[in-house]
Amino acid sequence: MKLYFAPLEGITGYVFRNAFNEAFKPDIDKYFSPFISPGVNQPLTPKELRDIAPEHNERIYLVPQILANNADDFLLASKYIKDLGYKEINLNLGCPSGTVVAKKKGAGLLGETDILERMLDKIYSTTDMKVSIKTRIGKESPEEFPALLDIFSKFPVEELIVHPRVRNDYYNNSPNMESFELAVNSYKGYDSHCKMSKLCYNGDILTKEQFEHIGESYPELDAVMIGRGFLRNPLLANEIQNNKNTDIEKVIHFHNLLLEGYIEIMSGERPVLFKMKELWFYMMDMFPDNDKLAKKIKKSEKLSVYNQLVEELFKNH
Repeated sequence: MKLYFAPLEGITGYVFRNAFNEAFKPDIDKYFSPFISPGVNQPLTPKELRDIAPEHNERIYLVPQILANNADDFLLASKYIKDLGYKEINLNLGCPSGTVVAKKKGAGLLGETDILERMLDKIYSTTDMKVSIKTRIGKESPEEFPALLDIFSKFPVEELIVHPRVRNDYYNNSPNMESFELAVNSYKGYDSHCKMSKLCYNGDILTKEQFEHIGESYPELDAVMIGRGFLRNPLLANEIQNNKNTDIEKVIHFHNLLLEGYIEIMSGERPVLFKMKELWFYMMDMFPDNDKLAKKIKKSEKLSVYNQLVEELFKNH
Protein backbone atom coordinates (compact mmCIF):
# COMPACT_ATOMS: atom_id res chain seq x y z
CA MET A 1 0.00 0.00 0.00
CA LYS A 2 1.37 3.39 -1.01
CA LEU A 3 2.07 6.20 1.42
CA TYR A 4 1.27 9.86 0.69
CA PHE A 5 2.15 13.07 2.54
CA ALA A 6 -0.87 15.36 2.86
CA PRO A 7 -0.51 19.10 2.32
CA LEU A 8 -0.78 21.47 5.26
CA GLU A 9 -1.14 25.10 4.33
CA GLY A 10 1.75 27.24 5.52
CA ILE A 11 3.80 24.28 6.71
CA THR A 12 4.61 21.65 4.09
CA GLY A 13 6.20 23.88 1.48
CA TYR A 14 9.28 22.90 -0.51
CA VAL A 15 11.74 23.71 2.29
CA PHE A 16 9.85 21.38 4.62
CA ARG A 17 9.43 18.64 2.00
CA ASN A 18 13.13 18.60 1.14
CA ALA A 19 14.23 18.61 4.78
CA PHE A 20 11.84 15.78 5.62
CA ASN A 21 12.91 13.74 2.62
CA GLU A 22 16.61 14.23 3.30
CA ALA A 23 16.50 13.56 7.04
CA PHE A 24 14.27 10.49 7.10
CA LYS A 25 14.65 9.16 3.56
CA PRO A 26 11.15 7.71 3.74
CA ASP A 27 9.52 5.90 0.84
CA ILE A 28 6.83 8.54 0.37
CA ASP A 29 5.17 7.76 -2.95
CA LYS A 30 3.59 11.17 -3.37
CA TYR A 31 3.85 14.55 -1.69
CA PHE A 32 0.97 16.99 -2.29
CA SER A 33 1.60 20.72 -2.36
CA PRO A 34 -0.36 23.18 -0.24
CA PHE A 35 -3.20 24.41 -2.40
CA ILE A 36 -2.77 26.83 -5.28
CA SER A 37 -5.68 29.26 -5.50
CA PRO A 38 -5.79 30.66 -9.05
CA GLY A 39 -7.31 34.03 -9.84
CA VAL A 40 -8.64 35.39 -13.12
CA ASN A 41 -5.54 37.41 -13.95
CA GLN A 42 -2.96 35.39 -12.04
CA PRO A 43 -3.13 31.60 -12.32
CA LEU A 44 -0.22 31.18 -9.90
CA THR A 45 1.41 33.67 -7.56
CA PRO A 46 5.21 33.99 -7.46
CA LYS A 47 5.16 32.22 -4.08
CA GLU A 48 3.11 29.33 -5.48
CA LEU A 49 5.43 29.05 -8.48
CA ARG A 50 8.47 28.89 -6.21
CA ASP A 51 6.88 26.14 -4.16
CA ILE A 52 6.21 23.82 -7.09
CA ALA A 53 9.23 24.81 -9.20
CA PRO A 54 10.84 21.57 -10.46
CA GLU A 55 14.27 22.68 -9.23
CA HIS A 56 12.84 22.86 -5.69
CA ASN A 57 11.34 19.38 -5.85
CA GLU A 58 13.96 17.33 -7.67
CA ARG A 59 14.09 14.35 -5.32
CA ILE A 60 10.39 13.86 -4.66
CA TYR A 61 7.21 13.07 -6.57
CA LEU A 62 5.08 16.16 -6.10
CA VAL A 63 1.40 16.54 -7.01
CA PRO A 64 0.37 20.21 -7.16
CA GLN A 65 -3.04 20.84 -5.61
CA ILE A 66 -5.53 23.41 -6.90
CA LEU A 67 -8.31 25.15 -4.97
CA ALA A 68 -10.94 26.47 -7.39
CA ASN A 69 -14.70 26.72 -7.84
CA ASN A 70 -14.86 26.84 -11.63
CA ALA A 71 -13.32 24.84 -14.44
CA ASP A 72 -11.75 27.79 -16.27
CA ASP A 73 -9.58 28.82 -13.32
CA PHE A 74 -8.60 25.19 -12.71
CA LEU A 75 -7.72 24.56 -16.35
CA LEU A 76 -5.71 27.77 -16.71
CA ALA A 77 -3.64 26.95 -13.63
CA SER A 78 -3.22 23.36 -14.75
CA LYS A 79 -1.81 24.55 -18.09
CA TYR A 80 0.92 26.50 -16.29
CA ILE A 81 1.61 23.49 -14.08
CA LYS A 82 1.77 21.14 -17.07
CA ASP A 83 4.29 23.46 -18.74
CA LEU A 84 6.53 22.94 -15.70
CA GLY A 85 6.58 19.23 -16.51
CA TYR A 86 3.89 17.88 -14.20
CA LYS A 87 1.52 15.16 -15.41
CA GLU A 88 -0.74 14.90 -12.36
CA ILE A 89 -2.77 17.48 -10.47
CA ASN A 90 -5.16 17.38 -7.51
CA LEU A 91 -8.45 19.20 -6.87
CA ASN A 92 -9.01 20.28 -3.26
CA LEU A 93 -12.59 19.66 -2.10
CA GLY A 94 -11.64 19.30 1.54
CA CYS A 95 -10.37 22.58 2.98
CA PRO A 96 -12.77 23.56 5.83
CA SER A 97 -11.50 27.13 6.33
CA GLY A 98 -14.31 29.63 6.76
CA THR A 99 -12.88 32.09 4.24
CA VAL A 100 -12.42 29.30 1.69
CA VAL A 101 -15.89 27.82 2.21
CA ALA A 102 -17.52 31.27 1.96
CA LYS A 103 -16.15 31.48 -1.60
CA LYS A 104 -17.65 28.05 -2.38
CA LYS A 105 -14.21 26.54 -2.67
CA GLY A 106 -12.72 23.53 -0.92
CA ALA A 107 -15.36 21.80 1.20
CA GLY A 108 -17.71 24.69 0.39
CA LEU A 109 -18.11 23.35 -3.14
CA LEU A 110 -19.50 20.08 -1.79
CA GLY A 111 -22.73 21.90 -1.02
CA GLU A 112 -23.07 23.01 -4.64
CA THR A 113 -23.46 19.69 -6.43
CA ASP A 114 -24.78 21.12 -9.73
CA ILE A 115 -21.85 23.52 -9.99
CA LEU A 116 -19.44 20.76 -8.97
CA GLU A 117 -20.68 18.30 -11.58
CA ARG A 118 -20.53 20.86 -14.41
CA MET A 119 -17.05 21.86 -13.30
CA LEU A 120 -15.79 18.27 -13.25
CA ASP A 121 -17.38 17.55 -16.61
CA LYS A 122 -15.49 20.41 -18.25
CA ILE A 123 -12.23 19.60 -16.48
CA TYR A 124 -12.18 15.92 -17.41
CA SER A 125 -13.36 16.54 -20.98
CA THR A 126 -10.69 19.20 -21.56
CA THR A 127 -7.43 18.34 -19.83
CA ASP A 128 -5.09 15.49 -20.68
CA MET A 129 -3.49 15.61 -17.24
CA LYS A 130 -4.24 13.05 -14.55
CA VAL A 131 -6.68 14.69 -12.12
CA SER A 132 -7.20 13.30 -8.64
CA ILE A 133 -9.66 14.61 -6.06
CA LYS A 134 -9.22 15.08 -2.31
CA THR A 135 -12.63 15.35 -0.68
CA ARG A 136 -14.61 15.30 2.52
CA ILE A 137 -17.87 13.36 2.74
CA GLY A 138 -20.06 16.44 2.75
CA LYS A 139 -20.38 20.05 3.77
CA GLU A 140 -22.81 19.63 6.65
CA SER A 141 -23.92 15.99 6.80
CA PRO A 142 -22.59 12.53 5.86
CA GLU A 143 -25.91 12.01 4.12
CA GLU A 144 -24.53 14.19 1.32
CA PHE A 145 -21.83 11.66 0.44
CA PRO A 146 -23.82 9.15 -1.67
CA ALA A 147 -24.78 11.93 -4.09
CA LEU A 148 -21.22 13.23 -4.17
CA LEU A 149 -19.87 9.75 -4.73
CA ASP A 150 -22.31 9.32 -7.61
CA ILE A 151 -20.89 12.48 -9.21
CA PHE A 152 -17.27 11.41 -8.74
CA SER A 153 -18.02 7.98 -10.17
CA LYS A 154 -19.06 9.52 -13.50
CA PHE A 155 -15.56 10.78 -14.25
CA PRO A 156 -12.15 9.15 -14.78
CA VAL A 157 -10.84 10.33 -11.42
CA GLU A 158 -7.18 9.34 -11.24
CA GLU A 159 -7.51 8.89 -7.51
CA LEU A 160 -10.23 9.67 -4.98
CA ILE A 161 -8.71 10.65 -1.63
CA VAL A 162 -11.40 10.56 1.03
CA HIS A 163 -11.20 12.30 4.40
CA PRO A 164 -14.33 10.90 6.06
CA ARG A 165 -15.41 14.01 7.91
CA VAL A 166 -17.83 16.76 6.91
CA ARG A 167 -16.72 20.36 6.68
CA ASN A 168 -18.44 21.27 9.95
CA ASP A 169 -16.30 18.69 11.77
CA TYR A 170 -13.10 20.50 10.83
CA TYR A 171 -10.66 18.04 12.44
CA ASN A 172 -12.87 17.14 15.41
CA ASN A 173 -14.98 14.04 16.02
CA SER A 174 -14.01 10.63 14.67
CA PRO A 175 -13.78 9.80 10.96
CA ASN A 176 -17.06 8.42 9.65
CA MET A 177 -16.01 4.97 8.47
CA GLU A 178 -19.52 3.99 7.41
CA SER A 179 -19.38 6.71 4.78
CA PHE A 180 -15.88 5.71 3.75
CA GLU A 181 -17.11 2.18 3.14
CA LEU A 182 -19.50 3.57 0.53
CA ALA A 183 -16.47 4.70 -1.45
CA VAL A 184 -14.78 1.33 -0.91
CA ASN A 185 -17.84 -0.55 -2.16
CA SER A 186 -18.12 1.66 -5.22
CA TYR A 187 -14.44 1.24 -5.98
CA LYS A 188 -14.57 -2.55 -5.49
CA GLY A 189 -16.88 -2.78 -8.45
CA TYR A 190 -20.26 -2.97 -6.80
CA ASP A 191 -21.08 0.16 -8.79
CA SER A 192 -20.65 -0.87 -12.41
CA HIS A 193 -20.67 2.77 -13.54
CA CYS A 194 -17.74 3.83 -11.35
CA LYS A 195 -14.80 5.17 -13.39
CA MET A 196 -12.41 5.87 -10.50
CA SER A 197 -8.89 4.52 -10.94
CA LYS A 198 -7.63 4.47 -7.33
CA LEU A 199 -8.88 5.01 -3.78
CA CYS A 200 -6.95 6.54 -0.89
CA TYR A 201 -7.85 6.97 2.80
CA ASN A 202 -6.94 10.09 4.76
CA GLY A 203 -7.67 10.95 8.40
CA ASP A 204 -6.36 10.42 11.95
CA ILE A 205 -3.43 8.11 11.21
CA LEU A 206 -1.08 8.94 14.07
CA THR A 207 0.58 5.56 14.75
CA LYS A 208 1.92 2.55 12.89
CA GLU A 209 -0.85 0.46 14.45
CA GLN A 210 -3.55 2.74 13.03
CA PHE A 211 -1.94 2.57 9.60
CA GLU A 212 -1.85 -1.22 9.71
CA HIS A 213 -5.46 -1.38 10.94
CA ILE A 214 -6.67 0.64 7.94
CA GLY A 215 -4.72 -1.60 5.58
CA GLU A 216 -6.09 -4.77 7.15
CA SER A 217 -9.66 -3.42 7.24
CA TYR A 218 -9.62 -2.26 3.62
CA PRO A 219 -7.18 -4.38 1.60
CA GLU A 220 -8.62 -2.86 -1.58
CA LEU A 221 -7.03 0.52 -0.81
CA ASP A 222 -4.27 1.76 -3.05
CA ALA A 223 -2.84 4.27 -0.59
CA VAL A 224 -3.07 6.02 2.77
CA MET A 225 -2.44 9.74 3.11
CA ILE A 226 -1.00 11.11 6.36
CA GLY A 227 -0.54 14.76 7.32
CA ARG A 228 -0.72 15.75 10.97
CA GLY A 229 0.59 12.32 11.98
CA PHE A 230 3.89 13.07 10.25
CA LEU A 231 4.11 16.45 11.96
CA ARG A 232 3.41 15.07 15.42
CA ASN A 233 5.88 12.25 14.91
CA PRO A 234 8.25 12.81 11.96
CA LEU A 235 9.62 9.29 12.55
CA LEU A 236 6.23 7.73 11.78
CA ALA A 237 7.01 6.99 8.13
CA ASN A 238 10.17 5.15 9.16
CA GLU A 239 8.25 3.22 11.82
CA ILE A 240 5.63 2.18 9.27
CA GLN A 241 8.22 1.09 6.74
CA ASN A 242 9.76 -2.05 8.21
CA ASN A 243 10.83 -0.49 11.52
CA LYS A 244 13.61 1.55 9.98
CA ASN A 245 16.02 3.21 12.40
CA THR A 246 13.99 5.68 14.43
CA ASP A 247 16.83 7.36 16.28
CA ILE A 248 16.07 10.84 17.67
CA GLU A 249 19.19 12.00 15.79
CA LYS A 250 17.08 11.92 12.63
CA VAL A 251 14.62 14.36 14.18
CA ILE A 252 17.47 16.66 15.20
CA HIS A 253 18.88 16.51 11.66
CA PHE A 254 15.44 17.29 10.23
CA HIS A 255 14.99 20.24 12.58
CA ASN A 256 18.39 21.68 11.68
CA LEU A 257 17.86 21.27 7.93
CA LEU A 258 14.49 22.99 8.21
CA LEU A 259 15.87 25.84 10.29
CA GLU A 260 18.77 26.36 7.85
CA GLY A 261 16.37 26.32 4.91
CA TYR A 262 14.12 28.98 6.40
CA ILE A 263 17.08 31.18 7.38
CA GLU A 264 18.30 30.98 3.79
CA ILE A 265 15.05 32.12 2.15
CA MET A 266 13.60 34.45 4.79
CA SER A 267 14.59 37.92 5.90
CA GLY A 268 14.99 38.45 9.64
CA GLU A 269 14.57 36.23 12.69
CA ARG A 270 10.88 36.80 13.32
CA PRO A 271 9.49 34.97 10.24
CA VAL A 272 11.95 32.11 10.79
CA LEU A 273 10.87 31.73 14.41
CA PHE A 274 7.21 31.85 13.35
CA LYS A 275 7.71 28.99 10.91
CA MET A 276 9.61 26.86 13.41
CA LYS A 277 7.01 27.44 16.12
CA GLU A 278 4.33 26.24 13.70
CA LEU A 279 6.16 22.93 13.53
CA TRP A 280 6.56 22.69 17.31
CA PHE A 281 2.80 23.12 17.74
CA TYR A 282 2.60 19.56 16.41
CA MET A 283 6.01 18.05 17.12
CA MET A 284 5.92 18.82 20.82
CA ASP A 285 3.75 15.70 21.13
CA MET A 286 7.01 13.75 20.93
CA PHE A 287 8.18 15.39 24.17
CA PRO A 288 5.18 15.10 26.53
CA ASP A 289 7.09 15.75 29.78
CA ASN A 290 8.64 19.06 28.80
CA ASP A 291 5.84 21.57 29.26
CA LYS A 292 8.06 24.28 30.71
CA LEU A 293 10.51 24.11 27.82
CA ALA A 294 7.64 24.05 25.36
CA LYS A 295 6.28 27.31 26.79
CA LYS A 296 9.73 28.92 26.64
CA ILE A 297 10.18 27.85 23.01
CA LYS A 298 6.78 29.29 22.17
CA LYS A 299 7.69 32.63 23.80
CA SER A 300 11.25 32.88 22.44
CA GLU A 301 11.89 36.00 20.36
CA LYS A 302 15.53 35.48 19.36
CA LEU A 303 17.05 32.62 17.40
CA SER A 304 19.94 32.33 19.85
CA VAL A 305 17.51 31.74 22.73
CA TYR A 306 15.38 29.42 20.62
CA ASN A 307 18.39 27.30 19.64
CA GLN A 308 19.49 26.92 23.28
CA LEU A 309 16.02 25.82 24.36
CA VAL A 310 15.65 23.31 21.51
CA GLU A 311 19.09 21.87 22.23
CA GLU A 312 18.08 21.38 25.88
CA LEU A 313 14.81 19.75 24.80
CA PHE A 314 16.59 17.23 22.59
CA LYS A 315 19.09 16.43 25.36
CA ASN A 316 16.23 15.71 27.75
CA HIS A 317 14.65 13.19 25.39
